[in-house]
Amino acid sequence: MDITIVGRKCTIRDSFKERVEKKLTKVERLFGDDAVAKVTVAVEKTYQSVEITVNKGSMIFRAEERAVNMTDALDACIDTLIRQIRKNKTKLEKRIRSGALDDFVSDSVKEETDFELVRVKSVSLKPQSTDEAILQMNMLDHHFYIFLNSSSNSVNVVYRRKDGGYGLIEPDVE
Repeated sequence: MDITIVGRKCTIRDSFKERVEKKLTKVERLFGDDAVAKVTVAVEKTYQSVEITVNKGSMIFRAEERAVNMTDALDACIDTLIRQIRKNKTKLEKRIRSGALDDFVSDSVKEETDFELVRVKSVSLKPQSTDEAILQMNMLDHHFYIFLNSSSNSVNVVYRRKDGGYGLIEPDVE
């Protein structure tokens, strides 16, 4: 597994890098050597956060956790990744070599085999700027808002981030 470790507002110690590599061996067993993991560590005023993104082909797993120190955040982040894998075990087995997850995943976590679609909602998209879309999202008190971006003429999504900021999702047409 190719592991990239990035520190924001901090310098990553070698001991932490070794701990990351050791912890990610659990995940590497599932995805193989051709998987790519990106670990981002950020230091804020009252907490430290660790974000791990694992890519293999079209599968993407992401977890972000916050704690008082980096090692606690890393441990929680790894646990979150493993929980995601357990939850989606049956779907993953179809994509990853059959039986690779059996040694790793216990039956103590309920497998999610079918998704229950509770509601279907249609929205009319009108051309808006990103600022107008954020304003509309806040007025509706939603966590995300879909709109037609007037500058790019494509469907975009703005969303409220955990850190209080805003994000924008734009389609990447290949």
